[in-house]
Amino acid sequence: MPRYALLLEYDGTGFVGWQIQATGLSLQGVLEAAASRLAGGAPVPSIVAGRTDAGVHAEGQVAQIDLPTAWLPDRLRDALNFHLKGYRLVVLRAAPAPAGWNARFSAIGRAYRYRILNRRPRPAVLNGRVWHVDHPLDEAAMAAAAASLLGRHDFSAFRAAACQAKSPLRTLDRLDVIRHGELVEIVAEARSFLHHQVRNMVGTLKLVGDGRWPIERVAAVLAARDRTQAGPTAPAEGLTMTGVRYPQDPFGSPR
Repeated sequence: MPRYALLLEYDGTGFVGWQIQATGLSLQGVLEAAASRLAGGAPVPSIVAGRTDAGVHAEGQVAQIDLPTAWLPDRLRDALNFHLKGYRLVVLRAAPAPAGWNARFSAIGRAYRYRILNRRPRPAVLNGRVWHVDHPLDEAAMAAAAASLLGRHDFSAFRAAACQAKSPLRTLDRLDVIRHGELVEIVAEARSFLHHQVRNMVGTLKLVGDGRWPIERVAAVLAARDRTQAGPTAPAEGLTMTGVRYPQDPFGSPR
């Protein structure tokens, strides 16, 4: 059967996350139901580059589906979007997948952005898309602390208890902290991440930003490899998956 790569955008608010759960509305379930309409009602399983949690958003998620018949890419995109009406999930692009390509296992890089709205008034327009911190944050101190996490390390201190990864070793290629006016953005890039790793790193860096932790403590926490030594898990709504990299981009252009 022809395999297709799908570039997805979604607002995770109101979903239980990507993966189908025993109860609740999942992004996977919504996408697979739409794809099934194009396959005469037959089940159409999907595989995704990263299974985002409840409340997490995406601007560049990548999924794959196999369909019994061939489709022109734009017609497939439009047909899926027709059946996704009413949901905050959109197919931005569709393309035939390269031979042997897998949305999850072929990926060589994943990127996330975390946004903190750093002002006294609560968010209105950005409600559900940011973590609201109403006291001043020192983004320069957060950036200095973030630098100590770059490279290959045992990230057990930033790993969720429910994480199913076989190894806590990961290589963090980028962890930038940048202020844009009232927004403090944390950009993280790696081949792969542990469960809650980005949100746990953000929660820890926030303690540095508000002056409760010295910069040096973040490196000490990393070395301790103990989740109880790190900061809290940042709220899901501030996190967005922004892109996935592959050796051969199925959409034909770098993202």
